Amino acid sequence: MSLDLLLGQAAAQETLTIPAGWGQGRATYGGLVAGLLYSRLLAALGDAGKDRVLRSATVSFIGAVTAGEIRLTTEIFRSGKSVTQAEARLIQNGEVQAVLLASFGAARSSSIDVAARSAPVFKAAETLTPMPYIDGIMPEFLQQLDMRWAYGATPFMGATEPDFGGWMRWREDFPTLTTAHLFALIDAWPPSVLGMFKTMAPASSLCWTLELLATPTDKTSQNWWQYQVSTDASKAGYAHAEAHIWDDGGQLIAISRQTVTVFA
Repeated sequence: MSLDLLLGQAAAQETLTIPAGWGQGRATYGGLVAGLLYSRLLAALGDAGKDRVLRSATVSFIGAVTAGEIRLTTEIFRSGKSVTQAEARLIQNGEVQAVLLASFGAARSSSIDVAARSAPVFKAAETLTPMPYIDGIMPEFLQQLDMRWAYGATPFMGATEPDFGGWMRWREDFPTLTTAHLFALIDAWPPSVLGMFKTMAPASSLCWTLELLATPTDKTSQNWWQYQVSTDASKAGYAHAEAHIWDDGGQLIAISRQTVTVFA
């Protein structure tokens, strides 16, 4: 089933089925999990969410979400004059497997205006080689994505430096790209330290925070998104990294912060 249909189902109903083809190791792709949680939460906000946009969301991956039936529950903790705090949970087999805590805020006037970070200069996405999908070696969900490395090491290259950058977009053709589609897309890149691994070994997201600086508008699945990650530290089996995401017009759209468990 396509991403667009899955996000639509999450918006319309509390219970749905995650199909096969979205695997990431023994679990479902974390970006899809986050996108479903966000889509359900946005629908639950209803009119309360019309005048405010997502400012920050933190996803805790508690257990392995597998293909099959899930239930998405929501709770709105507080909705004030300009800020709404709310939560969505993914429940499978009677256990909470993922939680999204989100902060929505309406725009307000301010005298403080700091320019966002400029987009790095990469070769055009069309001139770069698409990342190939290797069955049995790479996570299933990567078949859904068009990803192109601009610089830095790909996973398991034994590199001395972890950071990299590239372009990304969905392969599926749909006419409108929403925040939920973007939410699901951003988590596609591997943990930044994976390029330093000398042999294949697992790593998984423990906690992921996404901060939105702008809401994507007039974008479709054909638009490219620029991604650049910087690793703050990796020690004692945990890596900490921050990534920036720009649209194809060079506007900084999101900041992604991630804590990753490292098994190597």
